Amino acid sequence: MTGLQIFGYGAGAVLIFMTLIWIGSLVRKDASIVDSFWGLGFVMLAVIYFALGGGFPPRKLLLTILVAIWGLRLAIHIFARNAGKGEDKRYRAWRVQNPQDFWWISYFRVFLLQGVLMLIISAPLLAAQIGPQPEALTVLDWAGLALWLVGFSFEAIGDWQLVRFKADPANAGSVLNTGLWAYTRHPNYFGEAVLWWGYFLIAAGAGGYWSIFSPVLMTFLLVRVSGVALLERTLTKERKGYTEYVARTSAFIPWFPKKSGSA
Repeated sequence: MTGLQIFGYGAGAVLIFMTLIWIGSLVRKDASIVDSFWGLGFVMLAVIYFALGGGFPPRKLLLTILVAIWGLRLAIHIFARNAGKGEDKRYRAWRVQNPQDFWWISYFRVFLLQGVLMLIISAPLLAAQIGPQPEALTVLDWAGLALWLVGFSFEAIGDWQLVRFKADPANAGSVLNTGLWAYTRHPNYFGEAVLWWGYFLIAAGAGGYWSIFSPVLMTFLLVRVSGVALLERTLTKERKGYTEYVARTSAFIPWFPKKSGSA
C-alpha cells in the first residue's frame, strides 16, 4: 500500500471522527468539545498509519507510543479543564453572531477545519511509518526521542503548574510567574512545538524530510494564531500585573527573566 493510499484512509477516518464529534456538539450545544478530541485525533491517525504502513517496526512502535502518551494526556487535561464550564467564549461569540446557522457553520469553520489541520500536521507520523529504510534506529530517531521528552515535559509540567495555581482561590486574577512560567510565558505551547519537532526528526530518520512543513506549521499556529497571540490579547486585559510579566519574561523560548530595572 502506498503512502498516498494510507493517507486516504487517514483522511476518511478523520472525516468520520470529526463528523461524529460535531453531531455530539449539536446534542450538547457546545462546540468546544472539539478541543478535547484534538490529541485523540492524532492518536487515531498514528494507529492507522502503524497498522497500514510498511516501515521499520521498532520505529513505528516508538512513534505510535509517543503519540499515544501525548495525545491521551492532552485529551484528559483539556477535558478536566473544561468540565462544567460551558462553551468556550470563542465559539459562544460565533454562535451569537450566527444564531440560526451556527449548527452547520460550525461543521466547516470548527470541525472540518481542525480535521484538515490534523491531517496536514500528521505528516511526520505518516512519513515515519511508511519509510522502510533504514532497518535500524538512527541518531535522528534518538534525537527525536530526546526532543520529544523535552517538549512533553514542558507541556505536561507547565499544564500541571497552571492547574495548581488556578486551584488556589488566593491566586484569582493573578499571574503565574514561578516554575517553568518564570522562564517562558507559555511553557505548554513551547513544549508542544518542541515535541512536534521531535516527531519530525524521527520521520527524518526514515527519510521523511519532506514532512518538515508540519512542525513549521504547528509552531506558527501556536505562536501567531491559536496559541500565544490569541491568549495574550485576553490576558493583558484580564490579569493584573501581566504587562510587567510580559516585560521581563520570554514569550515563547525559555530564557532567564529580565531584572525589573531593565524591563
